[in-house]
Amino acid sequence: MRVGLIADTHMPGSIGSLWPQVHEAFRSVDCILHAGDLHVGEVIDELETLAPTFVCAGNGDYGVSHPKLKEVWLGSLAGVQVGLVHKFPTPRRADASRLQRQLDRVFAAGDPKVVIYGHTHRAEMHRVEGRLYVNPGSPTLPNNQSTRHGTIGLLEISESAVSVELHQIHDDGLSLIERHD
Repeated sequence: MRVGLIADTHMPGSIGSLWPQVHEAFRSVDCILHAGDLHVGEVIDELETLAPTFVCAGNGDYGVSHPKLKEVWLGSLAGVQVGLVHKFPTPRRADASRLQRQLDRVFAAGDPKVVIYGHTHRAEMHRVEGRLYVNPGSPTLPNNQSTRHGTIGLLEISESAVSVELHQIHDDGLSLIERHD
């Protein structure tokens, strides 16, 4: 199963619609996970034209109304439990016990093996005690403001493995930043 990962689109303030490169990358996915800060529900509608989309609310989504927008999302994708939340401690700054306390608080109903989060606009991924934490960054307002385009992620889930790629968006396509198997 291929899953598109996106966060912090901040539309229409950042740009009017998603970059064509995002559309191209997500055309081949089975579903899309958006980790919040959409600012308008139309972002969900745009992504839904590409694949079924699951979305959690970000700190900038007050007043946004859409039936797909949830505070957090927890689901099983190809047999792997995946959690989606906007604001989460960054694994590079938090120890394993703090991460576990936050997991217990946010995902009380489950135990995700993959956590997708946003908020920092910084594309990064970490594996801590067997759990994969992924922030796809932002396609429209990257943490590194020297680039016009931002980042997205692609998650691949099979019966035996979970892998994730982070990609930088360029005028002519995407380039791989990092991959974890």
